[in-house]
Amino acid sequence: MTRTYLDYNATMPLRPGARAAMVSAMDAIGNPSSVHAEGRAAKALIERARAQVATAFGAEGADIVFTSGATEAAGLACGGRGLLGAAIEHDAVAAWIKDALPVGSTGQVDVTDPASSVLQLANSETGVLQVLPNGLAVVDATQAFGKVPVAFNDLGAQMALISAHKLGGPKGVGALVIRRGTAVAAQIRGGGQEMGRRSGTENVIGIAGFGAAAEAAAHDVAEGVWERIEEFRNILENALVAAAKNTTFVGKGATRLPNTLCFSSPGWKGETQVMQMDLGGFAISAGSACSSGKAKASRVLGAMGHDEITAASAIRVSLGPETTETDVLRFADAWLAKEQKFRARAA
Repeated sequence: MTRTYLDYNATMPLRPGARAAMVSAMDAIGNPSSVHAEGRAAKALIERARAQVATAFGAEGADIVFTSGATEAAGLACGGRGLLGAAIEHDAVAAWIKDALPVGSTGQVDVTDPASSVLQLANSETGVLQVLPNGLAVVDATQAFGKVPVAFNDLGAQMALISAHKLGGPKGVGALVIRRGTAVAAQIRGGGQEMGRRSGTENVIGIAGFGAAAEAAAHDVAEGVWERIEEFRNILENALVAAAKNTTFVGKGATRLPNTLCFSSPGWKGETQVMQMDLGGFAISAGSACSSGKAKASRVLGAMGHDEITAASAIRVSLGPETTETDVLRFADAWLAKEQKFRARAA
């Protein structure tokens, strides 16, 4: 069976350049904390990747602290601070929020105290882009970085979370981007690596892949690759809107990530749709991948005012650079056929 991958917001396939950088880094046998030639060679790979990430993210002059992923970066940035945040934040951030701010029906939130708030730039489930106030404590740029133009130095935030595997790098590596002079208490203590913010021998291979992926992702954004992807997303959305009269399209009309389509066919459980599409050769998801496997209504859609049945019936289709128009039209045909069967049985 031909497989069609439409779950890029969960993770993007490894980019060839990232793979090549990682294979090359495997020959760096030294510990990057060692002062001999082998250690310096490993350290040089890390610093090259740090520069690549900083340039790609528009974070020149900021500190790039490599972590095991955006979840660890969120803990490093938010742990023990009691920050405010929207009710639609990713679980990795929501775990650290003391008070959840309400959101409107389009997923927008009013922030009255930016300096004490953490806010996502793009929602992973709906793709809706947030209008960020200046001076935020933390911006979660995990989904936006590599898909839309974004520069840390233009955000006006003190810190930002980013992840390698969301833009075609390896899983298990991310970064906390810190404006110089911002105090951050280390969560992992020991040898003082990563400027004293995150101890432990660095993942040289993963970091090298992160740097290469970030560089390639920034090139894609600049070259308009995601504008083509947005065209395909709109083709898919229009095909479904025309034929699926009982379906709610979340975020339609709002400013969204160019690749993301979230919709709900009330009564047809999201996890059931995911399984049926998987059997048909399509990889999609029902909400955030970090919450997958949990048969419950989408917390994000609930916060946006959707009822529990609608929230429990939502799925997310997210496209990427390898997606073709044929892919989205095949998915539309396959999903609509299943949707019609479900409606016929429910009638």
